[in-house]
Amino acid sequence: MRQYLRLMLLVIAVISISGCGYNAIQQKDEAVKAGWSEVVNQYKRRADLIPNLVNTVQGYAQQERQVLTEVTNARARVGQIQVNADDADSLKQFQQAQGELGSALSRLLVVSENYPTLKSDQNFRDLQAQLEGTENRI
Repeated sequence: MRQYLRLMLLVIAVISISGCGYNAIQQKDEAVKAGWSEVVNQYKRRADLIPNLVNTVQGYAQQERQVLTEVTNARARVGQIQVNADDADSLKQFQQAQGELGSALSRLLVVSENYPTLKSDQNFRDLQAQLEGTENRI
């Protein structure tokens, strides 16, 4: 009888303890997914801002066509990559494409510094501020 009672207490303890932590694991998993979703949203926002920025710069800097083409191509490569948080290769490709895009954007912003008229253009300043805000959130 005593062994039966001990066995029952053990079963009850195992059942009550087994639920501990499961909800916490699920909550943390959802928090990670939400955080990753926010990162992807910011990358998408950055990619969506780029055509407007390129068009604004293009109106002022026709001779810098190569830089503009590189930015456009880098943005296209970013849009083609399907990222999967569970696949290390796709994350690596995604990060590499984001790095290339960041580098191309840096060159574009250097071009903008060479054109005082462009820097004073309200459209360009607004787009640049939005892009900087997005970069800071990333």
